[in-house]
Amino acid sequence: MLTLNFTKFPVLETERLILREHALSDAETLFAMRTNETVMKYIYRERPKNIQEIEAFISSFNIGFANGDNLAWVIALKENPSQMVGSLGYWRTDYANHRAEIGYMLHPNYWRMGIVSEALAKTITFGFKNMNLHSICANVSPKNNASQQILIKHGFKKEAHFKQNYYFRGQFLDSEIYGLLNPGH
Repeated sequence: MLTLNFTKFPVLETERLILREHALSDAETLFAMRTNETVMKYIYRERPKNIQEIEAFISSFNIGFANGDNLAWVIALKENPSQMVGSLGYWRTDYANHRAEIGYMLHPNYWRMGIVSEALAKTITFGFKNMNLHSICANVSPKNNASQQILIKHGFKKEAHFKQNYYFRGQFLDSEIYGLLNPGH
């Protein structure tokens, strides 16, 4: 069975980015992103009410990592590693089947700069080589064309379209599942 037993948080680097652990100092930026309706347009989650909720959320990331349940990175530019510009990570890890769901968000000031693509490439490689995942999936709103396109660019295939399987704010919404198999398996 798959396990996530890292002795310390795996900081990843790309040409322009540092992917690091969440810190409480990221709370204000994360709160701003999670309450920004442009960022959250296709992320069907309740918005945080205050910074304390976000601080608890960050603590849950770090506890989840310590328990081997999830792995969530802050996306930061190398030129300013303390400033969060986005986040991405693995959630809902299915240990028995070596599968994890990947999710990401980015502050709108950094959209269309290739940042998510660069971070995604690094974390996909890490997921397959270091976490020993057999497959990675992403749950996407059928209306989120940008997210669909970035997943397709990285080799993901649409596996399913679920009709009205998610209830949020008084309506039933569709979701699409995209998947990527480990080419080394």
